[in-house]
Amino acid sequence: MNLPKAVLLDRDGVINFDSPDYILAPEQWHPIPGSLEAIGRLTKAGIALAICSNQSALGRGMIDQATFEAIHGKMLLSIEEAGGRIDHVAYCPHGPDDHCTCRKPMPSLLTESLQALGLEDHSEQTLMIGDSVRDVQAARAAGIPAWLVQSGYGNHGIILEKSRAIMPDIRAFPDLAAAADAILGET
Repeated sequence: MNLPKAVLLDRDGVINFDSPDYILAPEQWHPIPGSLEAIGRLTKAGIALAICSNQSALGRGMIDQATFEAIHGKMLLSIEEAGGRIDHVAYCPHGPDDHCTCRKPMPSLLTESLQALGLEDHSEQTLMIGDSVRDVQAARAAGIPAWLVQSGYGNHGIILEKSRAIMPDIRAFPDLAAAADAILGET
């Protein structure tokens, strides 16, 4: 594959361990082994990176904006320390019952990131990496290919089966490090 100009990443389950109880404090944020280094390798290869993430703990009142920013601050510092850079962060603070236009599977977070990165014709230049069917649905709605990582929680077989109904040729990897290897031609 040619190197994409940009890779859009989901956060929980792709960069850091996810929890059904949400990530509610900076000390609960723990990177998946190899994910920070993978971001560093993608950055070094000249690929722009953005995070596109649903963060309904905000809308549900489980955390406040300052706590959310502290979690992201820890994440961004950890990424920088591993030689990586995130060029844009887009997140939806709403809950699933809020009927907003930004929550994945809607494509708004992805299109916002593409615009922020200055990518007009993005179908061949961008890749979305997520761990859920919502990520794949959002990528399809935005007109970009998606890959799955199986480092999030949930039944990976069912997630892959449902995702293949949306994108029959979708690729799946154990984690972001393995996906980065494939992007960079190291596998």
